[in-house]
Amino acid sequence: MAVEIGRSSGGGGGDICHLPEGCIANVLSLTSPRDASRLSVVGTVFRSAAESDAVWDRFLPSDYRDIISRSSDGPESINVGSKKELYLYLCDHPFFIDGGTKSFSLEKHSGKKCYMLAARSLAIIWADTPRYWRWIPLPESRFPEVAELLDVCWFDISGKINTSMLSPDTNYAAYFVFTTKSRTYGFDHQSAEGAVGISGHERKPQTVFLDPEAARRHMYQIVPRRSGLLSQMADMLRGGVNPPPPENDAQARYPQQRSDGWIEVELGEFFVKRGQDVELEISLTEVKEGNWKSGLVVEGIEIRPKEG
Repeated sequence: MAVEIGRSSGGGGGDICHLPEGCIANVLSLTSPRDASRLSVVGTVFRSAAESDAVWDRFLPSDYRDIISRSSDGPESINVGSKKELYLYLCDHPFFIDGGTKSFSLEKHSGKKCYMLAARSLAIIWADTPRYWRWIPLPESRFPEVAELLDVCWFDISGKINTSMLSPDTNYAAYFVFTTKSRTYGFDHQSAEGAVGISGHERKPQTVFLDPEAARRHMYQIVPRRSGLLSQMADMLRGGVNPPPPENDAQARYPQQRSDGWIEVELGEFFVKRGQDVELEISLTEVKEGNWKSGLVVEGIEIRPKEG
């Protein structure tokens, strides 16, 4: 039977706001950061309980002290007062760990762990060959340097993270984070292949488009105009009707604009079981067509809880 908060339910039920603050804090700690914040408006006791360290310590990852100790700027760089302030800081201020090869933050609504693997920590084929890739600083990147694709026909990027670093009982997705230069080619009408899974095991491929205009073309069934007599004859025989997308493109992933100005595309997802300790491998490749590609700028791969 539902009970209105702040009112007596009859039969000696009493007012829930008259419960001890510690009892209310214990109940709030079993909810979520979002629910605790909402319930803080119920009354003074609820507000005090919702602000308490006892509640927000439960919302922080159990190993948050170890993660902060790995900060590239030193743990003293994260200097906040209460546990709630620490929680909000970790949500809004991703910081470098493990020598700057990763950034760490929390997902604000759930407190789940989020990581971004820097481009320097990824395995990028030909990345150390100046003819194909170059490493450059970019003011808008969170990392000191990013990888700019100059010209390759074999596009192969992968990264790894251990599932023990992630939040248990959580469905994660991996996102390739990048932007494009003014002169970009090789990706406009060519899909790539993303995959996420346990390292050394077969992983289900995911069709991925890296051209920001790909979603618009897919929506309106736009195909590039081709030149040449044979192409024109083929168009005439088809009656000018654009062909339907291949069946394997039905579940394809398309680039999305991020709030930080970068672009991301989902590469796949993976459910992390409690107590699981395996290496998760994430990859993005386009090695089948052999066409030359240029113009992408790679910031990294982000691993975060998948909404829905």
